[in-house]
Parts: sequence; structure tokens; C-alpha cells
Amino acid sequence: MQKRYESGDTDEQLILQCREGNDKAMDELLGRYKDAVRIKANSMFLLGGEKDDLIQEGMIGLLKAIRDYDFGRDAMFKTFAELCISRQIYTAVQASSRKKHMPLNNYTSIYADEDKSGDKREGAALSEGLPAPEISDPEQMMIDKENVKHIYEVIDEELSPFEKQVLELKMTGMDYVEIAKVLGRDTKSTDNALNRVKNKLRGKLL
Repeated sequence: MQKRYESGDTDEQLILQCREGNDKAMDELLGRYKDAVRIKANSMFLLGGEKDDLIQEGMIGLLKAIRDYDFGRDAMFKTFAELCISRQIYTAVQASSRKKHMPLNNYTSIYADEDKSGDKREGAALSEGLPAPEISDPEQMMIDKENVKHIYEVIDEELSPFEKQVLELKMTGMDYVEIAKVLGRDTKSTDNALNRVKNKLRGKLL
């Protein structure tokens, strides 16, 4: 007998009901995570793709999470769902060739990863923003345009495919632990790749 949906059910209880064909339980679970999907889509919007398309991809990732969640193997459903959503959106972004580069004026800094004591600052900006100030001088605008072009060229020429992926995801605000989960890599190799990116760009851009 199908369990009756109740608004106070946990995510895990709702998943069981969804798998039994309970539409109300499915609607409730999708509703609980629609904001999470939107946040992930917004964070990856700069990488390319239409925002509505990315939200749709995120919902597909959520549906896959509901389908594939393993009660005995996976952590809390919330953690598993966020991972599936991020992977689905990033895969869609990678498949899109409409936008080759990310707008650098919206990047978090690639350099400021340490505080004055030399310790790493968790969540610190990855230049503090590579800002794009308003410029009215045409000559200065041309110089800035050339600088951005140079940064793109350095990224294309100096970084490995894995390092480019790590950089892209870092620019969405993810830390190296989240990046590792999305890319299916271990945290140590991901953190090492992030440090290599910073060192390579420092050497070429400073």
C-alpha cells in the first residue's frame, strides 16, 4: 500500500514515496530544492548558456538524484542532490560552445588566497576581482581590451584541460572540495591543480 504523503516527511521518506509513484511527494521534493537549483544555475551562468536552460538542467540533475540516491551508500540526500545538480549544470555548460570565455570583470580573484600571516584564507577572492572600471578614454579602453585578450591567451596556452576546469568552477565560488566532487577527482589533486593555476597565472600576468 502506497504511503500517504505528509508535509513533515523527511527528504528520504519522500524519495521512497516518489519511487512508489506518489506525485504529491515528488512535487514536495522538487519544491524543496528549486531554490538550490536556481542558485547553482546562477553561479554557473557566467560560464555560458542561457539561465533558463541551466535551471532546466539543474532540475534534471535533481530528478537523477531522486532516482539514484542510495540510502546505504550516500550521505544525506541534500548533499547528494547538490552534487548531482552541479554536475548536470556543469556538463551542460561544457557542451555549449556559444560562449568561449567567462567575463573576467565578474571573476573572484585568483591571487588573494593568503592573509598577511601567510595562511590560506578559506573563501578568499581567486586579483581582488580583475575589476572593469568605467573608462571614457578610447586609448585606455583599447589597452584594457588587450589586457583581457592576453589573460585569455595565457589561460588557453598555460593551463591543462583539468586546470581549466578547476579554474572555471573556482570562478563560480566553489571551494576545492566542491570542485573535486563535481569533477569526480580527489581533493588533494584538485587543491594541487588550483595552486598550479595560481602560480602559472602569477608568473605570466604579474
